[in-house]
Amino acid sequence: MQPNNTPAQADATPSKSGKNQHKTQRLIIISGFVDFLLGAIKVFIGLLANSHALIADGIHSFSDLATDVMVWFFNRIGTKEPDSDHPYGHARFETFGTLILGTLLIMVAGALIYDSVDRLINIESVEQPMWPALIAALISIFTKEWLYNITKKLGERTQSSLLLANAWHHRSDAMSSIIVLLGVGGALIGYAWLEMFAAIGVAFMIALIGWRLSRESVEELVDTALSETYVAQIEQEITSIEGVTGVHHLRTRRMGSSVFLDIHLQVDSAISVSEGHQIGEWVTKILLQEFNDITDITVHIDAEDDAEMEEHQHSMAPLRKDVREALLRTWQGLLPEDDINRMTLHYLNNGINVELFLERTQRSTNLKEELEQTAIDLAWLNQVVIWYR
Repeated sequence: MQPNNTPAQADATPSKSGKNQHKTQRLIIISGFVDFLLGAIKVFIGLLANSHALIADGIHSFSDLATDVMVWFFNRIGTKEPDSDHPYGHARFETFGTLILGTLLIMVAGALIYDSVDRLINIESVEQPMWPALIAALISIFTKEWLYNITKKLGERTQSSLLLANAWHHRSDAMSSIIVLLGVGGALIGYAWLEMFAAIGVAFMIALIGWRLSRESVEELVDTALSETYVAQIEQEITSIEGVTGVHHLRTRRMGSSVFLDIHLQVDSAISVSEGHQIGEWVTKILLQEFNDITDITVHIDAEDDAEMEEHQHSMAPLRKDVREALLRTWQGLLPEDDINRMTLHYLNNGINVELFLERTQRSTNLKEELEQTAIDLAWLNQVVIWYR
């Protein structure tokens, strides 16, 4: 059973999602324009001011522009509605984009370390930059920090791992501009080596960010379960609902900003199928209300904890047709054939409890014992319950 959102939620969700997507696309366009402008300014001033670090930082900004294009592309795909080929939606495309972005950050960090070490080895050949490079670096720091903050804020609001990854990419560019600022300032007062050591330190920070983003993306792509604390909160909410006697096989996974649940819900074995279904509907309704990131829930209704039954699947109890034929052969002469049509089967403890509904004219104090004793060779028969009309 896989209940959907309530009508009110279904009406509200698309408009909110569309509004967030519009804001995301607009932010990505602004970000791309700023990255292009910063890259051009830093390369141009770097050439005029004889600052190789600023030129490299400008190239870094152009790499951010390429990243913005990638984020825009994967965000458009990731927010598409489910279709026949992707019934669970397209959020994994966004996760894949985050993995690529994290990998790019690691590569950028590696390039910065290599360049810094090379310049440190050849420190005598490094020419002294001029003061305009400081102005360009300051502009880049403040601009990229501004982009970092607004991107991070929107990413947290929309729970988009891709936007959050891009926010950290903006901060990595701000950090590299700080490196330029320190390096140019150090070179102007005679400490050119300061730029190299600062660059190596920040490059390791960028690499750690890239590693964290890549690791989290891989965990999501391979359906890693949510934290034990979060799962415990879900279980506590489920068991507080009337009619639920237990929960097991609770499986969780994340797709982008959405959480998917697969729940085995235990209810009283004597209730009707429709009541069990209704309990499952209430569980779904409450979880969707209490946990904003849960969007898809699959509920299996169980009459008992079936965890142990998996070990005995080779000896499964038969279905109704075979049960009736076996009982007809066994109880021949004890009950009319029509009476064996009026029965309810309860599959419990790897066997069957058979409920018979008989007319009062057939009342017998020993009938239950006779039926059970006659059917003693039926390994799947647990007990016989008789009800008289």
